[in-house]
Amino acid sequence: MENNLQKRIFEFVTEVILFLRTLPDSQEYKVVKYQLIKAASSTGANYEEAQAASSKADFTYKTEISLKEMRESNYWLRLIRAISKELNTDDEKLDYLITESGELKLILGSIVSKTKRNK
Repeated sequence: MENNLQKRIFEFVTEVILFLRTLPDSQEYKVVKYQLIKAASSTGANYEEAQAASSKADFTYKTEISLKEMRESNYWLRLIRAISKELNTDDEKLDYLITESGELKLILGSIVSKTKRNK
């Protein structure tokens, strides 16, 4: 059964992919888009794996990876904001993605902290 965080991460990854389709195909954007899609999708995949973890340590480890990947996603989104001022990008969508990645970082970080404390 899917939990709220799984659903929220899945929706975030979906929105990232849809947003990336609106960016240009210039060389620098290709690199940033590739890195962002890898980080965002890895967040979701690792959190999914954490749900079927074989132990508390395995759960914590996979959730830590999700946190690292979400931190990276947030970085790439902020970089897109910094380099795309001249583009006609969907600023509302980008603001949402940056905010959402920040909130997801906090949630994942809290989960990691709590599971490490309760070892």
